[in-house]
Amino acid sequence: MKSSLSYEQLNAVANEYGTPLYVYHAEKIASQYQTLLSHFSEKNTRFFYACKALTNIHILDVIKRTGCNVDCSSINEAKLALHVGFAPQNVLYTSNSVSFEEICEAVSLGININIDSLSNLEKFGAKFGNTYPVGVRVRPNIMAGGNLKISTGHDKSKFGIPVTQLSELKAIQAQYNINIATLHIHTGSEIKDVHVFIQSADVFDTLLDQFPTVNVLDFGGGFKVPYKPDEKGTDIALLGAEVNKAMERLSTKYGRTLTAWFEPGKYMVSECGYFIATVNVMKKSGDIEFAGIDTGLNHLIRPMFYDSYHHIDNISNPTGTHKQYAVVGNICETDTFAWDRTIPEIKEGDFLVFFNAGAYGYEMASNYNARYKPAQVLYENGIAKLISRRDTFEDLLSLQVPLNK
Repeated sequence: MKSSLSYEQLNAVANEYGTPLYVYHAEKIASQYQTLLSHFSEKNTRFFYACKALTNIHILDVIKRTGCNVDCSSINEAKLALHVGFAPQNVLYTSNSVSFEEICEAVSLGININIDSLSNLEKFGAKFGNTYPVGVRVRPNIMAGGNLKISTGHDKSKFGIPVTQLSELKAIQAQYNINIATLHIHTGSEIKDVHVFIQSADVFDTLLDQFPTVNVLDFGGGFKVPYKPDEKGTDIALLGAEVNKAMERLSTKYGRTLTAWFEPGKYMVSECGYFIATVNVMKKSGDIEFAGIDTGLNHLIRPMFYDSYHHIDNISNPTGTHKQYAVVGNICETDTFAWDRTIPEIKEGDFLVFFNAGAYGYEMASNYNARYKPAQVLYENGIAKLISRRDTFEDLLSLQVPLNK
């Protein structure tokens, strides 16, 4: 895998801050965003970073400085974005199974809102009428994504208002004169097939004549990023060209200027991130050589949760003889990061690096087994700075009520 940070830099930061350690590269985030801008029409496309992938406020600040907007899945993510300095009009809140009180709080913040249930849409209409423009998330019954757990548009998904309930949606809109400004579709994550997004455009085409107040078509996110060596991601150039054509066609057909919105999360930060661990124990069992490291599913759950692949290299011995290893964690569960993985010869004390660790790595970390969550470091302009410290024992106690002695 090609690294935007050198192994010398990664070794240096691991030695300085200890392991396990998350490291991010600011310039890679900016590069990803510039790639998007170079292939989509500037006049009718907006991008909102899906910050559920990584919400550290220093990362959000990098995103803001690139000029990208931010997409939030909870009211607290929205508050973090506003805390960093995003303008409310540049914040999108896409709710799912949330209380109506949370939606009301989003209104009070003045941010963009997508609603994904008839229940909350009706409550919204009863309280706000047509005074606050809103988006509705529709479920197109399209199966897409790299794993069923991250496929969100199929006919058994919890997400969105099914297109089969269009008449009920329209009735609620009419009853309360709701100003529906956005139609939103998100079919899943790890979508490599550009045609899936064009299917969404076709769904929008069937709906637009029934929603004359809509001026935004929200395609969601889910761009595929390469995890394995020589793997290909979503063809952004092709996607941009096809979406640009679709938007021009729909704008002309319906006689209104339509804007496409996208919410890339993993695409923006996955490749900027590295997770570094130290090899604690080498253990031979039959023909299996285990490399036991100082981390586990409590810090990087994706391989256990999604069976996901993360490329692993030995940055202490990158030119060593390649051998087969099982890389395993130190948690009291079967937390195997890789079976039969070819890696340069590993010894106890070596640093192993996991690539593509920027998205859903630290963000899904926990204190399982009462272990500390790792520190996070940001490389920018060639300088490494700590952006969140490692937990301490006091942190494990901080939310617990003291014992009565």
